[in-house]
Amino acid sequence: MAAHVRWSERDDRPTEDHIVRLHGASWEDYERLVAIRGDRSAPRIAFLEGEIEIMSPSRDHESIKSRIGRLVEVWCLERGIEFSTYGSWTVGDKRVQRAAEPDECYVFGEVANPAQPDLAIEVVWTSGGIDKLEIYRELGVREVWFWRKGAITPYRLRANRYEEIGASEVLAGLDLRQLAAYLDRATTSQSIVEYRAALQGR
Repeated sequence: MAAHVRWSERDDRPTEDHIVRLHGASWEDYERLVAIRGDRSAPRIAFLEGEIEIMSPSRDHESIKSRIGRLVEVWCLERGIEFSTYGSWTVGDKRVQRAAEPDECYVFGEVANPAQPDLAIEVVWTSGGIDKLEIYRELGVREVWFWRKGAITPYRLRANRYEEIGASEVLAGLDLRQLAAYLDRATTSQSIVEYRAALQGR
């Protein structure tokens, strides 16, 4: 039997994700940092009303976010749902002084030039980060998932505030508990193969 990683026992270790917080920053400071980083996907930089968070994700953080993304894509393919993946797309708006880069994000359906993702996925590996929901709220992201300690919790934007919901609404019918159960396989390919087999009833 393949060994499982037991992600749920490895959350919140301070040596994992490296986070730097800057206070009293301007939007121009944020833009300079993004320009210095260039096209690389890390570190990820978030901005919320004068506060900047610079996060260098750990290997485990990156593995989890990639596996969640691959299983979301498997589910969509099995259900015939059109999707576009945008990874750590930088979404921001100077007018509301907010910007973030999700771990993974998606647009569903055939949309030529989306203004923001339909779904943003965030892996919470190290506690104490910037309030991502407050960022995404003003940017109009329809749904946000947080993975933490082996579980995925979805939030839906309603009347300019996020509500925790029992199941995804942008991907109605997706069982998040089932998906999360396949994240701890020894390899990503095992997670994909076993999850697809479960969806097909094999």
